[in-house]
Amino acid sequence: MSSNRQPGGALINRRQLLKAGMAGGLAATLSGCSLLPRKADYAPDQYVGAVGLPGGKFGISAINRKGHLIWESPVDTRCHSGCARPDGSQVIFFERRPGWAFYGFDAHSGNRTHRVKAASGEHFVGHGVFSPDGRWLYVTASRYEPGQGIIAVYDAEQNYQRVDTFELQGIGPHELTLHPDGETLVIGLGGILTHPDYDRLKLNLDTMEPALILMNRRSGRIIGRFNPAHHQQSARHVSTGSNGRVYVAYQYQGPLHESPALIARLEGGELQEIRFEEDTQAALANYIASVVAHPENDLVAAASPVGGTAVVFNGITGELLARASIPDCAGVQALAGGDFLISSGRGKLVRLGQDNQSRQIADLPVQWDHHLV
Repeated sequence: MSSNRQPGGALINRRQLLKAGMAGGLAATLSGCSLLPRKADYAPDQYVGAVGLPGGKFGISAINRKGHLIWESPVDTRCHSGCARPDGSQVIFFERRPGWAFYGFDAHSGNRTHRVKAASGEHFVGHGVFSPDGRWLYVTASRYEPGQGIIAVYDAEQNYQRVDTFELQGIGPHELTLHPDGETLVIGLGGILTHPDYDRLKLNLDTMEPALILMNRRSGRIIGRFNPAHHQQSARHVSTGSNGRVYVAYQYQGPLHESPALIARLEGGELQEIRFEEDTQAALANYIASVVAHPENDLVAAASPVGGTAVVFNGITGELLARASIPDCAGVQALAGGDFLISSGRGKLVRLGQDNQSRQIADLPVQWDHHLV
């Protein structure tokens, strides 16, 4: 968790910021532009994210390119990330770990269409992805008593009825995405054991076994398991480029004075670590909250809210191309044309590309959670 200090010296953290939320209404201040840039993927003229609402409540909000609120729907508790159904009809958002439900919304009106509870003895961990035809929803989850990571499969055409469970043979899955081949799930297995009774306490740092996992989405068969160089490089976030390259981002759980690689590319059946020069490594503070491979080029972006730093690098060579200081930055979106949009828990939206010129393009009275859709 990153934190911010008020002028009087009182410490205010991301949770408090989220609760402060949208008091006073949502109205963007666009900096030097009349419209937000288009996204490179689903619904290019709309941004959707989990937010804090007045009175300590939470919701999902959508804004258009003018920064105006399109819709806003309440949820029971803080959500983390979401995914869009490929036909554009729905967006799904998942409660933050330990999550007891996920929610479906009409993508155009914001009407809540579904609230799906986790199965008994399980909780969600904040991420999911659809099959290419939009029929199946794959969700990372955990059986918290034995600490077993799973992929829960839901049928979107049957009101998100649970239809299957795939075993990950490991602990602590987090983000998953679909490989461009349309058949392979790419999963970050963090390796960290937690339990709802102990909030977010990490219970097994000495015996972690993180991994990047490749799984056949139809059978649930694991077709690849790749371990980081160090057992405390928690593999949390993943992304794939349209060229099929796979990237994984770590949150290092070892001693603070160490600064191992935080990003790796899967190549030749091994994880090839991408490490930047010492100053940039230190700025990332051993914590990556998002990694995104751009679908239009070979660029990759990553953001660290703990370090307040976002980077853009060449995914093939690992060359660092851009670095920006953005307090509490966490979300990354690929923009049409080749750049990235970085979102922060303070409501800032910053454009960053290989020209290494960060441009704040919006300032909203809202605290986005880690990921925008």
